[in-house]
Amino acid sequence: MNADLVVFWVTAPLSVFAAVAMILSRNAVHAALWLIVNLFTLAVLFLVLGSPFLFVVQIIVYAGAIMVLFLFVIMLLGVDQQASLRETIRGQRWLAVVLGLGLVAEIFFAVRLGLGLSRGALPDFARVNEGGNIRALAEVLFGPYFFPFEVTSILLIVAAIGAMLHGRRRVQDEDVIDMPAAAE
Repeated sequence: MNADLVVFWVTAPLSVFAAVAMILSRNAVHAALWLIVNLFTLAVLFLVLGSPFLFVVQIIVYAGAIMVLFLFVIMLLGVDQQASLRETIRGQRWLAVVLGLGLVAEIFFAVRLGLGLSRGALPDFARVNEGGNIRALAEVLFGPYFFPFEVTSILLIVAAIGAMLHGRRRVQDEDVIDMPAAAE
């Protein structure tokens, strides 16, 4: 049996288990730790696929820097407190269900129609990767996929700003947010 298959069949179930455990975790810190396990298993899968650059980026950027940031924010906000499960916006749950079903239907029809899937012969990967993996990745990201790449970066920035604004705590009877009493 091929060594890559052995690594895949050990890593893939571990990745799925970590993802399910992350979703089902009630504690935010435990969920973040399960996400780190999942990101490491994905890095191993990148290595099995022959992409050492994505392997290193996955570990350094996602499992390292971003997850440390997530854990820092979780600890800083003190999310171990019990939050109310009551909806603050009426109809929010039903809207989420409808939008979720719409997303599932969209993915189903996109896959069924073959959008984004190559119908022709696969390219010669030796020729595509002539300058190396990093050069081939850069040519794809900054070539035909430049616009989606930039839109994704803008969405990530908007999500970070939204998370920051959402995490701010309001103090009663004050117009200022999180200002120490000595600053008055």
